[in-house]
Amino acid sequence: MFVSSKTQNLIWSFAVSTTAMISGAHAFEGVVAPEAVGLEESYSPFVGRSYPDTVLFGDLHFHTEISFDAGLIGTSLTIHDAFRIARGEKVMSNTGQPVQLIRPLDFLAITEHAEMLGLATAIRTSNPRLLQDEWGKRIHDQFREGQDARMAAFAEIIDLGTVQGRDPTAGLGLDGDLWLEIVETVDQYNVPGQFTALTGFEWTFTPRGDNLHRVILFADGADKTSRTKPLSFFEAPDPQMLWEYLEAYEERTGGQAIAVPHNANMSNGLMFSKNKFDGSPMDADYAAKRIRWEPMHEMTQIKGDEETHPMLSPDDEFADFESWDVANLSGTVAKTPEMLRYEYARSALKVGLELGREIGVNPYKFGLYGTTDAHTAIPTTREDNYFGKYQHTEPSANRHNIDVIPAEDPALRIVTAQESAAGLTAVWARENTRAEVFGAITRKEAYATTGSRIRVRVFGGWGFEEADLHAADFVSNGYQNGVPMGGDLMNIPEGGTPRFLIRALRDPDGANLDRVQIIKGWLDAEGQTHERIYDLAVSGDRQIGEDGRAREPVGNTVDIESATYTNSIGSPALSAYWQDPEFDEGQDAFYYIRVIEIPKPRWTTYDAAFYGVPLPEAVPPTVQDRAYTSPIWYTSGN
Repeated sequence: MFVSSKTQNLIWSFAVSTTAMISGAHAFEGVVAPEAVGLEESYSPFVGRSYPDTVLFGDLHFHTEISFDAGLIGTSLTIHDAFRIARGEKVMSNTGQPVQLIRPLDFLAITEHAEMLGLATAIRTSNPRLLQDEWGKRIHDQFREGQDARMAAFAEIIDLGTVQGRDPTAGLGLDGDLWLEIVETVDQYNVPGQFTALTGFEWTFTPRGDNLHRVILFADGADKTSRTKPLSFFEAPDPQMLWEYLEAYEERTGGQAIAVPHNANMSNGLMFSKNKFDGSPMDADYAAKRIRWEPMHEMTQIKGDEETHPMLSPDDEFADFESWDVANLSGTVAKTPEMLRYEYARSALKVGLELGREIGVNPYKFGLYGTTDAHTAIPTTREDNYFGKYQHTEPSANRHNIDVIPAEDPALRIVTAQESAAGLTAVWARENTRAEVFGAITRKEAYATTGSRIRVRVFGGWGFEEADLHAADFVSNGYQNGVPMGGDLMNIPEGGTPRFLIRALRDPDGANLDRVQIIKGWLDAEGQTHERIYDLAVSGDRQIGEDGRAREPVGNTVDIESATYTNSIGSPALSAYWQDPEFDEGQDAFYYIRVIEIPKPRWTTYDAAFYGVPLPEAVPPTVQDRAYTSPIWYTSGN
């Protein structure tokens, strides 16, 4: 069943927008407890309300001039600049261009690379410790001999560190007090109720060129994060060693930290394997540690989208989206079809169901979010405001065909035109604080977008009815009688069937919505996994067939030459009630929501129109940005 009423959608759009305005940064100020004024009860039903009612957007994977692969090749913007941009200020970019977000972010995490931390700063400041080292002096001087020498030096550093796994800065102590400066600076920009600043780092493990990177996020301020230092893969070349580091941090400080895998699409089948890193079969203890320390997956960012792949989901017409699928991160080993299953979020969720039955623990019961992975200190994600990944890919007439991943085999090469305009993380919270943002992430009440600020909410339960979709207490009813994204459907009643309530609202400054879908994955009695897509609500007069799909596309209003589009098609908001028609209580399953926008110009098309240059052949001229919620799970026997 589906509901798609334009009148109701427009009313709800206004209601949600209004609610967001009054439930933002200052929603909790001035609330007085009833006992403080001598009352046992309060007339206001919102006093003491405990459920999340605010959606916040931010970026959780982000680099400034401190990271060696940013600062060494042109990024000059600092942490201070990054926070200024994130909070909505206009700043001059690394190439001297004014840049500003259309709307501020609500939160930002600084996640510099742990490896060779301090090298970029040492070269820039001519650190005496660097100059006293033979290798350090040579590299320092090369960076001052012009662009060719600079890039040759950078290539040497990448080869030594990433490919060979050697730390050329070992023993030089270049990081000094840099970590302390980072965590204290982050604290300066953390303003509870208005803007959340988070501390983190990136563990940049790339064995044989295969991407196994994790972003580490801390819930804590400098009082606790100053008591640790980033862990590099030089010290810990195995994910289990990273988890031990996180466990030790929590035990020592009483704080909280998690690791978040990213770009599994460039791991060549390693990220979501059924084996441990050493190649031995995964066991329950290993699986439990993995999901304990890695509850989320960063599944869309500048280096491609990894929801699914056409070879994995041949019946999904939206599967081939911003794909980087030719090689590993170093461009040295070609991708093979059998690797794909262990690289994409949807298939990994299915692998998790298999492992849950085989070993008793599902290691891939993760939530989903998106980031920029910007190395410019500029967190832009809109197609019409794209500032690249590195300084040399900031806006210019010739930025489309620069190597991002150079390769001896041209078929494995990735160029800048293939960069995605990147992603955002959305969280449902009660207020804008570290505790609320981090709490939403760890309980998986978070979702990914590919750059737009689409609002989406889903509740799953056993007793919802279609009328609940339009109830004034939609949210409170959802929490009281069901679970939000990231939750588990428990205590199945006799004859029960999962039922879902979904609302989606477009980015207020962006494109209308094409459709809302639910993606179901399940494990049958024979141990085989399956997936199916259902269109729940579609814009316009299109019809959803008996197979649960609306095969007619939404249309396209994009004028490619001028890089413009109109919202004369699509809907500003869509909502749906859905009951699983093929539910089997003996089959483990997951469900997540995908919301898709109407077509709009891709960032490369905006570039072509602005600079008067040809469209790049490597990518399509239009894009349908989207949002993916964290799943809701059903496990038989619960």
